[in-house]
Amino acid sequence: MRFLSLIRVQENTGKQPSERLMREMGELMGDMTRNGTLLDTAGLMPTAKGKRVRLRGGKITLVDGPFTETKEVVGGYAMLQAQSLEEAIALTERFVELHIADGWELDCEVRQVMEADFG
Repeated sequence: MRFLSLIRVQENTGKQPSERLMREMGELMGDMTRNGTLLDTAGLMPTAKGKRVRLRGGKITLVDGPFTETKEVVGGYAMLQAQSLEEAIALTERFVELHIADGWELDCEVRQVMEADFG
């Protein structure tokens, strides 16, 4: 089963990953890629460089970032391969634990991917 782990951060803090955090994340991602549990991962550019396509009342509008009304934003994601939700949570916890030493505040939302056949 595939699971999407969405990393939510407070974008306006200006906090940047330390060299230690980047090194340890690289090691963890390398291990998880080799063992087949990490399928894909990436960080996202700040919302100031993004747009929202919004549908309201049958009308589509475009909203320029930054999205100041949003306290937390998706800062990155990981697509995981796991046998269960519990395993996907354990994999996500390994990632979150790396952030403790640097005092990060973040949330990760773990959700199973619906495997649908649209053909």
